[in-house]
Amino acid sequence: MKPFLILQLRPIDLAADNEFSSFLHYGGLKEHEVHRVRMEKESILKINLDDYSGIILGGGPSNVSDDEDKKYSYQRKFEVELNMLLDKVFETDFPMLGTCYGIGALVKHQGGRVSKENYSEDVGVINIELNESGKNDKLLKGLPAHFMAYGGHKEACQTLPSNATLLARSNICPIQMVRFGQNIYATQFHTELDEEGIAIRINIYKNHGYFSPEDAENLIMKAKSNLVTSPGLILNKFIKNYKRQ
Repeated sequence: MKPFLILQLRPIDLAADNEFSSFLHYGGLKEHEVHRVRMEKESILKINLDDYSGIILGGGPSNVSDDEDKKYSYQRKFEVELNMLLDKVFETDFPMLGTCYGIGALVKHQGGRVSKENYSEDVGVINIELNESGKNDKLLKGLPAHFMAYGGHKEACQTLPSNATLLARSNICPIQMVRFGQNIYATQFHTELDEEGIAIRINIYKNHGYFSPEDAENLIMKAKSNLVTSPGLILNKFIKNYKRQ
């Protein structure tokens, strides 16, 4: 099998390692079946799409809508390289799944609008609702029309580009999952998070402006009180659909 390329952008090792292990677990992947690149410290300029089955782009504290002078230097660097890679992805409709930061990166690359104006969501459990296109999509078919997912984000997609198909929404954020072409997907919610992962991230990012630090323990308790299973199935279906020799 050609490996899957996992692109990460979390500068804190504990968060990056937990995200990576969760991608493996819920994707049903072994370490030898992936190529992991942490873009905040490694270049992706030499990536050749022919070497891979597909791409998974993770989340992190970066926001695509921040002014350039407010972005860390590593973000400015990896975004230039990521946009060059996305040029090739969209040219060939190459299989890709972007989560959280990933939806902003893909939507912005294609000319949609991403900002902090509206639709941000507090950290915790989100009720996702599939539309008719979502119910018939190959990654979502057979899933409940409503399911719970973990999320939390400062920026959100305000408008979609014309080549995007909306698949899912939530009460607060109207753009939760989209598809470009036939093979390029992005979710605002996390497809890899579980109880352990959300607790780790809440503790890591409690001073990053997503919520008041004193609310961390309460947020963890609320997150653990909900059953979240469907997002991991989406990740698993993506892997199964696009494995290739």
